[in-house]
Amino acid sequence: MRKIAPIVLLAALTASPALARELATLTRLDDRTVELARTETGPVTVWISTDPVLDKGDQRIATASTVATLTLPIPASERRYVILQGKGGKTTVVAERVLPLQQGSNFRDIGGYVTKDGRTVKWDKAFRSGAMPLLTDADYALLDQVHLGAIVDLRSLEEREVAPDMLDDRTGALFLANDYSIKPLFKDMAKSGGENMYKGMELMLVPQFRALFNRLLANEGAVVYHCSAGQDRTGIATALIYDVLGVDRETILKDYHRSTDLRRPQWEMPKVDPADYPNNPILKYYAAGADGQPAKAEPLYTKSGASHLAQFFTYLDQQYGGSEGYLKQKVGLTDADIAKLRQTMLD
Repeated sequence: MRKIAPIVLLAALTASPALARELATLTRLDDRTVELARTETGPVTVWISTDPVLDKGDQRIATASTVATLTLPIPASERRYVILQGKGGKTTVVAERVLPLQQGSNFRDIGGYVTKDGRTVKWDKAFRSGAMPLLTDADYALLDQVHLGAIVDLRSLEEREVAPDMLDDRTGALFLANDYSIKPLFKDMAKSGGENMYKGMELMLVPQFRALFNRLLANEGAVVYHCSAGQDRTGIATALIYDVLGVDRETILKDYHRSTDLRRPQWEMPKVDPADYPNNPILKYYAAGADGQPAKAEPLYTKSGASHLAQFFTYLDQQYGGSEGYLKQKVGLTDADIAKLRQTMLD
């Protein structure tokens, strides 16, 4: 079981200056409303839009607003974007990072963070998630609004056997996965005792990461990528994307650790009889506790309190010279690919 060590956490998150930021955020208050929060309060016109582009069909909510927070009428059933139009017509787009799915887990848009050179990760280009075997019709209807082009499943054969994806069938998105067993991964993680437990996963997941980055480069609709919990394999994938785009690592670490609060393990695995899958180790992970309650999300730290992702960054830096070096040496990206990725994913 993973435990938090607050002192180590503080050290990990304050090792570098806070260079990246979000210019604005949307937080859902209830099924009908969200709260817009701004870090800068210069006068802006506030619009609600069905897409990230300001046009004549958008709804104007406020003119020359200087308030730090504003409540906006956006139903949970509708994917909407808030566009802030400031001085000289400059616009900032903000959307809900955490999609309000009824039976989803850890489903997030990776957009909205500002990079070290002042650019912004675009919304609706890529979404990260946990497994999605129990989505409701309302969930599928909401996800259909983000125009999915591909789903990259990072999970193993054993996980997909018990909880197959259905999102591709419901949306027509391209489905991509690679066949491997999770048993060696569980064995290696147990052997490490939790220290540097991501070491080696970058080699095991090369086919999946290659598929993910190829779909991002293709720019043919939004890409959803996920594992079971949406925190470890998905967390590594997200960290690689952010790191190569130029989001600072303090922000990446904070985003990574949000999984603990955003996971809903009860929606990551359907109720099945373990006797029907006697050799499937993933069911032991999701087994109910002595109190009958489903498995709980555990903080992503070693027993000594070190962040798993912070340890992995150190390993990547030592082994490959960083995320970009890894993506070039093992995943096969070129300088031209990385330049195109930044052009595609950043405003």
